[in-house]
Amino acid sequence: MTGRVKKGNELLRNPVRDYDIRQNDVNSIFSSMAVSGGFESRNLAEGVDILRRMNDEKSCTKFLSFVGALMSTGARGIVRDMVKNRMCDVIITTCGALDHDIARTYEKYYAGDFRMDDGMLLGKNIHRLGNVLVPMENYGPLIEEKVQKCLNSMYKDGKRSCSTYEITDYVGSTLDKSSFLYWAHKNKIPVIVPGIVDGAVGSQVWFFHQQHKDFKIDILKDESRLSDIVFEAKKSGAFMIGGGISKHHTLWWNQFRGGLDYAVYITTAPEWDGSLSGALVAEAISWGKVTTKARQTTIHGEATTLLPFIYAALELGKKT
Repeated sequence: MTGRVKKGNELLRNPVRDYDIRQNDVNSIFSSMAVSGGFESRNLAEGVDILRRMNDEKSCTKFLSFVGALMSTGARGIVRDMVKNRMCDVIITTCGALDHDIARTYEKYYAGDFRMDDGMLLGKNIHRLGNVLVPMENYGPLIEEKVQKCLNSMYKDGKRSCSTYEITDYVGSTLDKSSFLYWAHKNKIPVIVPGIVDGAVGSQVWFFHQQHKDFKIDILKDESRLSDIVFEAKKSGAFMIGGGISKHHTLWWNQFRGGLDYAVYITTAPEWDGSLSGALVAEAISWGKVTTKARQTTIHGEATTLLPFIYAALELGKKT
């Protein structure tokens, strides 16, 4: 008998509702997702709601973490706008994010395909990142030129020991408005890169060090800055896009204040391999990295597909 539920069954209170999209309104789609009974759609809708609450809470210190590959795609523009609109207070990312942000400020990447012949691409001096094509001259040589120029300027200004957030801030000051590093510099949002040597920018710092032995990266200065941010936070929240070191460093530091109060994580990694990237946000509760009362969810999906909808919902939500 359709619609009949025995009295007292509290598990059967929320019926699955069909989508009924009648208007050009992203928010109406997310509202439908929340009650659709769909598998990841409900997590996506919940994630948007959590991010909206996190952004609205003025006393909440907001972390944004993401993996470098995002910057090779059009999602760079979404991350840039999030930073431009002060939707975060601190960024934790990978060296690849710096590499691609610098390269794409000056040159273009191109659309390719996952199934292209990589031997053929090598012969044409084209790198492949998934389905993105990166001409060799638009990457390594360009990054070498720009980063060496920045490091020389910093050195001439008397800098001898730098944190990664000081390097990223200086680099950002030299880029244009298409860059997330530019907006982080302009809005005084620290960009911390715990794995700075794992990428083109980090290699250029090492090369610079070969000729300037008194120039060093002070990783512990980054940790001291994170310590100040975490211990001064009344509440904290994180939007973590992809796993690896950027996700872990965000979670790791928040354990020292009792855990995140808000946490949204996007991943394509499976939980069953025991990896940090596959671990649900809920697992971090057992480590004290997320509070037991936190609003939290894990969204399984590909970030470049999901981010435009998430950002649109957050932006439209501010206008309604």
